Amino acid sequence: MSLLLLGGTADARRLCKALIDQGVAIIYSVAGLVRTPDVDCEVVSGGFTQFGGLPAFLKDRNITAILDATHPYAATMSTTAVAAAKACNILCWRFHRPAWEACKGDNWQMFKDWDDMLPALRNKESIFLTAGQIEQQIVDCLARNEQQILYRTAAKPKILLPDAIKWIKAIGPFDKEDELALMKQYQVDVLVSKNSGGEATVAKLIVARELGVPVFMLQRPELPIADRVFTDPADIEHAVMLEFGHVH
Repeated sequence: MSLLLLGGTADARRLCKALIDQGVAIIYSVAGLVRTPDVDCEVVSGGFTQFGGLPAFLKDRNITAILDATHPYAATMSTTAVAAAKACNILCWRFHRPAWEACKGDNWQMFKDWDDMLPALRNKESIFLTAGQIEQQIVDCLARNEQQILYRTAAKPKILLPDAIKWIKAIGPFDKEDELALMKQYQVDVLVSKNSGGEATVAKLIVARELGVPVFMLQRPELPIADRVFTDPADIEHAVMLEFGHVH
């Protein structure tokens, strides 16, 4: 019997290591886009289709519960996790770090999705995209506007990038001085971001505030209700030990 930890974030890796250190049996799942996690347990990479789907995997491995610590925007995986847990009559707990909140001096505009945001980007001259993997139709639409577009991701884009888009591969945490230099170099006049939360990538928001650059923020997706939701790493670690500390 094991817990299935859906990861792919620094928070998930830390939680995984903490639980393993306390003797909890963990199977760690990651999409496999960026890098193989350094965790001392079985790692499943590339999704669950290879096992016949998540419910089949849960039954085959006799999983006790799902701990969803994926990225807050991994809506498909989080939705699948809740449905699979219900189908197998096990618990699904979710951990997502708190969202960022705008403070004095910030110029944030919130958008529910790309369709909502794209029209507002048309009058910008230098766009800094820091919103993860983007669909082909979105970058094609942006490229038609003859703007300067800087696109940064941790993993190579899965789409064909038009010549108008300059891609930078980089993995956080990001330093404030480096972000300042980058945004000044490209004379960025709008920063596009997801509201991921956490400290690893917050420097870009601080720099945008100091430079007076507006931030176009994609809102977090609405997710199906999990059995329990946590925003503090210590809280979910403590709760897991109380509920599942016998799993080994």
